[in-house]
Amino acid sequence: MDLILRIILPLAGLTLGWTIRWLYARYQLTASEQRAERVKQDAIKEAEAKKKEILLEAKEQVIRERNQQERETRERRAELQRYERRVLQKEETIDKKTAQIEKTELILAEKEQTLQARDKVLGQEEEHYRAELERISGLSAEEAKALIIQDLENDAKHDAQGLINKIEQEANLSAEKKARDILVATIQRLATEVTGEVTVATVTLPNDEMKGRIIGREGRNIRALETLTGVDIIIDDTPEAVVISCFDPVRREIAKVSLERLITDGRIHPARIEEIVTKVSKDISQKIFEEGEKVLFDLGIHNISQEAIRSLGRLYFRTSYGQNVLYHSKEVAIIAGVLAAEVGANRDLSKRAALLHDIGKGIESDSDLNHAEIGMDMARKMGEDARIINAIGSHHNDIEPSCVESVLVQIADAISAARPGARRETLDNYIKRLENLENIAIGFTGVDKAFAIQAGRELRIMVNNESMNDEQTKDLAKQIVKKIENDLRYPGRIKVTMIRETRVTEYAR
Repeated sequence: MDLILRIILPLAGLTLGWTIRWLYARYQLTASEQRAERVKQDAIKEAEAKKKEILLEAKEQVIRERNQQERETRERRAELQRYERRVLQKEETIDKKTAQIEKTELILAEKEQTLQARDKVLGQEEEHYRAELERISGLSAEEAKALIIQDLENDAKHDAQGLINKIEQEANLSAEKKARDILVATIQRLATEVTGEVTVATVTLPNDEMKGRIIGREGRNIRALETLTGVDIIIDDTPEAVVISCFDPVRREIAKVSLERLITDGRIHPARIEEIVTKVSKDISQKIFEEGEKVLFDLGIHNISQEAIRSLGRLYFRTSYGQNVLYHSKEVAIIAGVLAAEVGANRDLSKRAALLHDIGKGIESDSDLNHAEIGMDMARKMGEDARIINAIGSHHNDIEPSCVESVLVQIADAISAARPGARRETLDNYIKRLENLENIAIGFTGVDKAFAIQAGRELRIMVNNESMNDEQTKDLAKQIVKKIENDLRYPGRIKVTMIRETRVTEYAR
């Protein structure tokens, strides 16, 4: 019995120990599985959260892209609507003109029928009277015609010399009066309004606090605006106003409109400034093209290149002595067309040359040439008629006019610039500007006389031939030109001509 117990008890202890160990191992395995399950569930939850976050970001990106596409679609739709409105307006104008032409043709057809019937009646009456006259006179129509011609020939020979002398005298006396009558009739038929539109470089502010917002923190706003537009913005003590300074009228207009929109919008920061300037630049570019097309349509001129249309449109933002250059060019074209019709010249060519005579002022160029020479170069590239090129170059006498159309453009340009209300420069300012030009030259040693001619476009200087030789005269010309550039402000360029001559006078007694 003791032996059995000794055997059973160890076996029971071993069995119990193994069972406890197995249960403990089973417990550890179950705990590990539970931890693994929890880790798995946490990973699934985290993956779902990231999935939702990614889906949300994707939806936001889709919404942003959709908004951008809708915004671009709206802009394109607005642009298409603008084009459609313009096309509809042109179609309406063409329809009206077509209806008017058809109406006029019907009236002319009726008048022609009436005239044909009247001619037929008159022809019958003429035949009747001719037969009656032949019966009464006893002469045929050919015999009567021969007698009348003989009598007229004898009278003409008798008075021929006197008539020729009289006609020559009357022609000499009436030539000037006829020319004056043509000019007066041209001016009376001119229908262009006097324009006072000038590019303004001052922007009104709602209050002086707006100046600080325009400047921005450490000047970042004003620097961004000046950099994007290429202008100088002057903010001084002037109450509720800032000044925009720039020689380019288009850039000045872009800066002015952009600043006004920023002030109205109220959001002034570099990103918004860039957005507004870009939009305004597009609007101004479109307006330039529309203004050029409008003038061409009003004058009935066709076959002009896109570059030339934009150059004409840029003239809308440029003024000369207060006169809008685009309206001045249109007015000169109308006057030249009327003058050409009066004197029997080519009317269409005169209008085209007159419209393009100042196109050099609208070309973006860094050349030292004046606007007439720049305009000639552009006209050559466009393949214009040689007479148009000559008219552009000769309207300020830079070259000699070679045809009657060139002379008509000169006359029309002078009429448009000289008529009352066209230009704002007063006589006092004009005389003062010429005096300043002459005084600069007279202030140099060796200059005897100086004359400003061609409205200040040329300065002719007489030098003392005894105190100045040819080389000194050339150096003096350079010095005078440099002083004019530094001291005076003027449009275009000024030609300086130095004259040095030797005169010897003797008397024979």
